[in-house]
Amino acid sequence: MLTHLSIHNYALINYLSIDFTKGLSIITGETGAGKSILLGALGLVTGNRADLSSLKNTDQKCVIEAEFSLDGYGLATLFEELDVDYDDNTIIRREILPSGKSRAFVNDTPVRLSVLTTLKTNLLDIHSQHQTLEISDESFQYSILDALANNTAKIASYKRGLRKYNILKKELKIFQEEAKKSTEQYDYNLHLFNELEEASLQLGEQKILEDKLDKLNNIEDIKLNLSESLHMVINEEIGLQTQLNSLENKLQKISCYAKEYDELFSRISSLKIELDDVISELESENEKVDFNPLEIEELNDRLQLIYGLQKKHAVGSIDELLKIHENLSEKVSQVQGASDLIQKKENEIKEVANKLDELAKVIMSKRNKVIKPLQKELKYLLTELGMPNANFLIEVRESENYNSFGKDELIFLFSANKGGNFGELKKVASGGELSRIMLSIKNILSKNIQLPTIIFDEIDTGVSGEVSNKIADIMKDMANYMQVITITHLPQIAAQGEHHYKVYKGEKNGVTTSNLKLLNHEDRVLEIAEMLSGKDYSKSAIVHAKELLTK
Repeated sequence: MLTHLSIHNYALINYLSIDFTKGLSIITGETGAGKSILLGALGLVTGNRADLSSLKNTDQKCVIEAEFSLDGYGLATLFEELDVDYDDNTIIRREILPSGKSRAFVNDTPVRLSVLTTLKTNLLDIHSQHQTLEISDESFQYSILDALANNTAKIASYKRGLRKYNILKKELKIFQEEAKKSTEQYDYNLHLFNELEEASLQLGEQKILEDKLDKLNNIEDIKLNLSESLHMVINEEIGLQTQLNSLENKLQKISCYAKEYDELFSRISSLKIELDDVISELESENEKVDFNPLEIEELNDRLQLIYGLQKKHAVGSIDELLKIHENLSEKVSQVQGASDLIQKKENEIKEVANKLDELAKVIMSKRNKVIKPLQKELKYLLTELGMPNANFLIEVRESENYNSFGKDELIFLFSANKGGNFGELKKVASGGELSRIMLSIKNILSKNIQLPTIIFDEIDTGVSGEVSNKIADIMKDMANYMQVITITHLPQIAAQGEHHYKVYKGEKNGVTTSNLKLLNHEDRVLEIAEMLSGKDYSKSAIVHAKELLTK
């Protein structure tokens, strides 16, 4: 619950520091005194956006600090999820600098505004008049049933499952779209793939074929030159072999006379050995040379096939054709295996859907069990609040489609008059009726949810007399389960509070400021007397005020 609030340099407030306690606390004050400023400050400290207009003195920073006692509310896990240090006495601070920059802290740890917003939903419910329309919102109506049905854990599990379900559905759609696109090109891709597959291309093949064809196309010239080369080296009269043999013999005769002659002899002997080897190679190559028109035709056909494929695919090498072949293989395989992938994804979706269906049935069943008690309790409370003919028609019907709340449809209708037609709350209920309905719902929820603090901002507007007493009774009942702070203009409600605060304006050095103080018993008598009959209250107003305080 909120235990302390301090405000510095905000709107009309120069400096304010006030303590709050459990039970029902009342805040009163004249119109324009600054009650809305207090709510604005609490809104800022729990994550609302701010600007420089929030600063009373634009040369100084605005600081708002709220302290909450959280012992017993089980919020340590939430703090851990938010990566914020937990403390039974948690302090939230918001600073707005003259530059317009805003900073937020939880237990002196800097945090993002989103952290404050998340904490707010678990710490504080500020209920103003315009928020009464929330009761017509489907998500709020579901939250009522789920709070009473204790569906929190199952709803969280359902939402996790729904997220997974939606992700799988998106993935399936992508698979199906890709499969459709691939299928449209499948026949052409398969034709191209088969064409390259049948070609059985090999790396380096083109160069080998081109070289071989070049050799065969020049076979006559090759044969002629090989034959003439052999004649030059093996002719018995003038051949190189005969001449080299003679030279070797002559050098051998003088090799023993000097080292230089012996070296020349050795070198010529080496040349003779090399020449003999060359002659052997020439003879071998000359014997192998054979003109084969069929082989030339085969080589030409093979090369034309390669050249044709390169032209078709706009590439210049077999290496590039092999890469295209690999890519086509993947595309063809994807189409051929797409049905398997789609079937696998559909099976995953079906499995998640089955679990979602089971959860949704449990959630709907638990909702249905709390509807009659809820209707009965609402009718009782609204009768107490001067609406004896009020009736609700609440139904949960099974749906074919999943939504954020389960697999059902919620009917939440209202009738204010006996025999009247049921209709949507926002269409058939007046502002005053909506306020009383919301108060009744908040009263019921207060016994079923662990919310530390609720603040009502003039929820009693438009009511008077005995109804105002009943509103006060309901708020006192709620205060048994949570801290209740209410801003009111009704003396009957103000008198029922355990603690009474007054917002008032003052003037210092010609500057108007708003202030807040805790009233003692005597101050409360005068404040309630003023609420009864104005500033010029009479003795009878004081007597009436004392009577209200003793009830």
